[in-house]
Amino acid sequence: MLSRTRAARLLTVPLQAAVLPTHLPVRSPTRLPTRPLVLLPALVLSAGLLLSGCTAPPPRPAPDEVIKAATQRLTDACLARQGLTPPRPGQTPPPGRQQQISDALFGAGRAELSVALPTGYVVRAHTDGCLAAAQQRLYGDQRRWFRASVIVNNLQPEADRTHRSLAEVRDRHRAEIADWRRMREHALTGATALLDNPPPTGEPRP
Repeated sequence: MLSRTRAARLLTVPLQAAVLPTHLPVRSPTRLPTRPLVLLPALVLSAGLLLSGCTAPPPRPAPDEVIKAATQRLTDACLARQGLTPPRPGQTPPPGRQQQISDALFGAGRAELSVALPTGYVVRAHTDGCLAAAQQRLYGDQRRWFRASVIVNNLQPEADRTHRSLAEVRDRHRAEIADWRRMREHALTGATALLDNPPPTGEPRP
């Protein structure tokens, strides 16, 4: 049997081992080296490299540009079917072909459509030719589109000529403005479909 003195000594050993020394040397904090702040450009560069393969698609062209592109595609195909080269800015047609191309594109002979404006001008157009066919396809009614577009495009000159406000002139032509908006929306829908889903041969269907 252990004596009380020896038992007390055994119990005090763990307690003494658990006591931490209080005289440890204190070290001064280590100073981090200072460097120029280049993290933000580096992060921006890294983000640019990571996103270079998944950039956002380019913005869609304006409605007028979409209709214009579809009209040109239709007229180009129409001229090609007649063995004619579509005209391009800066290019001169072969000798003797300029009038042939113009007649095929804009129509020949006496103009079938005309609109007399309050300004004193008369605007005329043909119902034959590749341009008329393209307008008929896109707008659904080439004659109606011609009249509405001529009037709507000359609202301000009419206001100046008749000494009326633009609001008054627009109110007088509410029917033509409504037709213009409706047919333009129809053309935009058709033009978008034509450009997004061309036929396999690349030539628009007649």
